[in-house]
Amino acid sequence: MTEETGARRLAGIDCWIFDLDNTLYSFETDLFAQIDVRMGEFIQAALGVDRAAAKQLQKTYFRAYGTTLRGLMVNHGTDPTAFLDYVHDIDHSVLAPAPELSAALAALSGRKLVFTNGSARHAASVLDRLEIAGHFESVFDIAAADYVPKPFDHGYERLLETHRVCADSAAFFEDSLANLRPAAARGMMTAWLRNGRDAAAADVDHVIDRLDIWLADAAARRAAGG
Repeated sequence: MTEETGARRLAGIDCWIFDLDNTLYSFETDLFAQIDVRMGEFIQAALGVDRAAAKQLQKTYFRAYGTTLRGLMVNHGTDPTAFLDYVHDIDHSVLAPAPELSAALAALSGRKLVFTNGSARHAASVLDRLEIAGHFESVFDIAAADYVPKPFDHGYERLLETHRVCADSAAFFEDSLANLRPAAARGMMTAWLRNGRDAAAADVDHVIDRLDIWLADAAARRAAGG
């Protein structure tokens, strides 16, 4: 994408869609490590397996089904509400208010949505801790996607339909490259948050190190007409 084309694309965005974990806050916070531990504990208790077997199932289901939860639902009939309530019962106090991000979101005109494979309850806790909840129109969580997670197509289609979003004028921010590809296929502008795992992202529109700085710059460029 040329600089001129990128500027035109940026100017035409009217809906900003954000992943939650490791996107609206830095992966360096390592909040998800708590969730990871809780998932292992849930599997051990629910299936009566040891820690090593639970960890293996957790990884296997994530790779095959997009989320551990989906694998548990398909193979074991796990109640998604019970699972989500347990794994998201974590210490959110490791997150600090994000005034720079809040200011950048406020300056950026257009609708703003959260699209997460987690629960609405977890999203609310994260947004409240960051003190940015008021900037978002809605949270589209895993329940709204009928428990079919990103990167499978169903959730993207449901999001666009439910919130009447035109993909061509939407931007999607994610730390997962796999989750960005279905958004790009639908015509969304894509922005990848470096996650400390993947080395490169040649097939996205933007690569971001600091979300607050990038959004503030985008808001300024849009206000200036370029």
